[in-house]
Amino acid sequence: MKAPLNSHRDKWLVLPLVIFFSFFVAIPLLLMLGVSIFNDASMTQLGVGQYVKFVGDGFNRGILLETLFIALISVIVSILIGYPVAYVYTLLSRGWQRLLLFAILLPLLTSSVVRTFSWVVILGREGLINQLLISLGLITTPIKLLYTQGAVIIAVSQIEMPMMILPLISSLSSIDSRLKDASYALGAGYWRTFFSVTLPLSMPGLLAGSLLVFAASASAFVTQTLIGGGRMIFMPFYIYQQAIQSQNYPFAATIAVILLCTVMALVSLINFMGRRSKGFIHG
Repeated sequence: MKAPLNSHRDKWLVLPLVIFFSFFVAIPLLLMLGVSIFNDASMTQLGVGQYVKFVGDGFNRGILLETLFIALISVIVSILIGYPVAYVYTLLSRGWQRLLLFAILLPLLTSSVVRTFSWVVILGREGLINQLLISLGLITTPIKLLYTQGAVIIAVSQIEMPMMILPLISSLSSIDSRLKDASYALGAGYWRTFFSVTLPLSMPGLLAGSLLVFAASASAFVTQTLIGGGRMIFMPFYIYQQAIQSQNYPFAATIAVILLCTVMALVSLINFMGRRSKGFIHG
C-alpha cells in the first residue's frame, strides 16, 4: 500500500524544475513570440505581417518543406540502419553487447561540428570516396558529392543515429524471449514471428527514436549548413541569415516560431498515430 503523498513537500520538490523551465524555456519562447509580432525590422508596429509574409511567399514555404523532407528521410534512413543494429545487439553475448554499445555511444562523445567536418573530408572533391573511386578506375574526375541533398541526408542520419538505436535497444531488450519461443512452437517461422511479435512489441522504441531523430534533424543547423555549403537553405540557416546578416529579428523570430510549431505538430501527430495503431503496445 502506497504511503500518502505530502502535497506541500511535493510542491517544494518541483519548484527548482519549474524555475529552470521558466527561465530557460518558457520565457525565451515567449520573448521570441513577442518579437515575431512586429511588422517591421525596427519593431515599432505590432501585427502579424511577418507571418503573412512567410506564408505568402512560395520561396519561404519551399524552405520549410525542404527542411521537413530532409528530417523525414533522415528518420527513414535511421530506421533502416538503426533497427538491424539494435536487433543484432539483442542477439550478442554480454561482452559483445558492451563493445557494440560503446561504438554506438562513442560518436556522442564528439562534438557534432567535428563529426560534420569529417563528412566534409569524406565527401569532398579530394575526399576519401572520390580518391577511392579514382584509384579503382571507376571514375576519371572527382564527382560532386558534397553540397548536395543526398550528402545532407547521409550526414544528418549518421549524426542522429544513436538517438534511434538507443530507444530501440531498450525496447527490444525488454521483450520476453518466451513470446518468440511460443510463436515458434505454434508453427510460425522466423519472419512471421518477427512481424507478428518482435516488431509490434518494439514499436514504443521505434516511435521514440523516430520522434527524436525527426526533431533533431529538422533543427540540425551545423550539419545542414556545413554539408549544404550555404547553397541549400534550410530553416535553421534561414533564421541565422535573417537575424545576423539582415538584422531582421521579427522575421527571424517568425521563422523560428513556424519551425517550432510545425515540428511540434508533426511530432504530436506521429505520436498520436503511433499510439492509435494496432502495433503500439501500451505498458
